[in-house]
Amino acid sequence: MLTKYLAVYSAALTTLLAVSYVYRPANAAAKIQEFDEVTIHRMNVRERDGTLRLVIANRERMPGVIIRGKEAPRTDRPQAGMIFYNDEGTENGGLVFSGHQDATGRVVDSGVSLSFDRYGATSQFVQLAGVQDSANHIVGLTISDTEPNAGNRRRVVVGPDRQGAARVALMDAQGRQRMVLEVTSAGVPTLSFLDANGNVTNQVGATPPR
Repeated sequence: MLTKYLAVYSAALTTLLAVSYVYRPANAAAKIQEFDEVTIHRMNVRERDGTLRLVIANRERMPGVIIRGKEAPRTDRPQAGMIFYNDEGTENGGLVFSGHQDATGRVVDSGVSLSFDRYGATSQFVQLAGVQDSANHIVGLTISDTEPNAGNRRRVVVGPDRQGAARVALMDAQGRQRMVLEVTSAGVPTLSFLDANGNVTNQVGATPPR
């Protein structure tokens, strides 16, 4: 009889402990676990109230653009990486990377981009990118003016062009290139001033206007 009571007591205690663990208070200390290796396809980091703050995912599981917790259909996001979200669950930057050859042998979607979005804007105002494939050459740092629902206008671009020249380009408020500091691949430095139509009006250096 004693053995039977002990068995019942043991089962009841085990059940109680299990239930208390599952339904422990939200402010209880989180259990820290250590793993040597973990393989995942996607990881979501959320606040206690469920607000999404970070997604790390492979290409297949990357989300569409999320604004205040509502996700739009995914379009033109062929990369893997991580996406950052603000306190309201709205996308505000990320680190993405990709690159492969298509059926014809062309290198496409090749590179890495780290970007940060202004609050309420639809595009990034700071981007550090290394993208170079058969269709794109975006290498360096780009700083833009952004306005909510109005896209962006590039103001500063630092990086090499397709011809190998190292360039610092400054734009006006309309995104028009107005001054360019450049050192060509041959080592020739120039400083060019441009009008609103992109024509060189003055140049300091050893080469004529291009």
